[in-house]
Amino acid sequence: MDGNGRWARERGLPRIAGHYEGVKRGEELVDTCIELGIRWLTLFTFSTENWKRPDFEVKALMRLLEGYLKEKSHLLLEKGIRVSFIGRRDRLPKGLSMEMERVEKLRPSEEKIHVILAIDYGGRDEILRTFKKISEEGLEPTEKNFKLLSDLPEVPDPDLLIRTGGEKRISNFLLWHLAYTELYFTDTYWPDFGKEELIKAIEDFSRRERRFGAVLKE
Repeated sequence: MDGNGRWARERGLPRIAGHYEGVKRGEELVDTCIELGIRWLTLFTFSTENWKRPDFEVKALMRLLEGYLKEKSHLLLEKGIRVSFIGRRDRLPKGLSMEMERVEKLRPSEEKIHVILAIDYGGRDEILRTFKKISEEGLEPTEKNFKLLSDLPEVPDPDLLIRTGGEKRISNFLLWHLAYTELYFTDTYWPDFGKEELIKAIEDFSRRERRFGAVLKE
C-alpha cells in the first residue's frame, strides 16, 4: 500500500494524513473484495524496514493501528471479516500487541473474507524465523514443513500482488509465497486506489495465462 506520504506531501499535508487516508481506502477495498467474492487479502501495513522512518511517524502509525483495532473490531465481526497478523511482535508497543491478540481471537459467525495484516513483517525475516522453528523441532527442511511453520500456514499462496505508488519492486514482501504470483504495478498512490482501480487490476490478472512451470495442453 505505497504512496501515502507522497499523496499527503503533494497536498501540503503531513505524512500521517496520508496514512489516515490510506486506512480509509483499506476499509473500502475490503468491502469491495467481499462484494467480488475474494476470500483472502493480505495488506503490507508496516515492514521490518519501516523502523528506519522518523520516530514521530512510527509512533503515530502504531497509535493509528491500535486505535483502529479498538474502534472497529465490532464492525469486522458484523461484516464477516476475520483478521490475522503476520510478522514479528516482540518490537511492537504492548498496547498494539494486546489489541492484535484480542482481534485475532474474534470469529465472525459467517466468514466472508480473511484479512491478514503484515505488521513488522519482512519476507527474509519470515524465512529465517521459519527455518529456525524447523530446526528447533527437528523436522526435515521441506516445503511442506515450511508452510506449516510459516506465518501463513492456513492461507493459499497469493494469486495476485498489487503494488501501488509507482515503484516496481516487491520490497521484501512474502518472498517465499510469491513464487508463482502474478505481479501488477500501478502509478496510483494508495489513497487514490479505489474500487475502479482494483477492478482494473483484477481484469488485467484475468487475461494472463498461468502455467506454473508446465505447458498448457491445446
